[in-house]
Amino acid sequence: MNIPQGIGEQAINKVIEDHPVIGEILEKYDIGCTTCGVGICLVKDVVSIHALGDEAEAQIEQEITDYLNTQKVIEGETA
Repeated sequence: MNIPQGIGEQAINKVIEDHPVIGEILEKYDIGCTTCGVGICLVKDVVSIHALGDEAEAQIEQEITDYLNTQKVIEGETA
């Protein structure tokens, strides 16, 4: 996964803490990171671990990227 802002290289628990919407996106695809007690997987590995296939992975990546781009606009940056 190629996710902006270096998010792909961060632990999922920290990302969900900072961006709860990303947890909601994953939940839509039955990826239960929001309830995981460990939470140390890197975001870029989370989808591949669940073997949902290339199409689902691309969709999740796009949804997360769209959300992050929306956040950049809200914070005053250009998307």
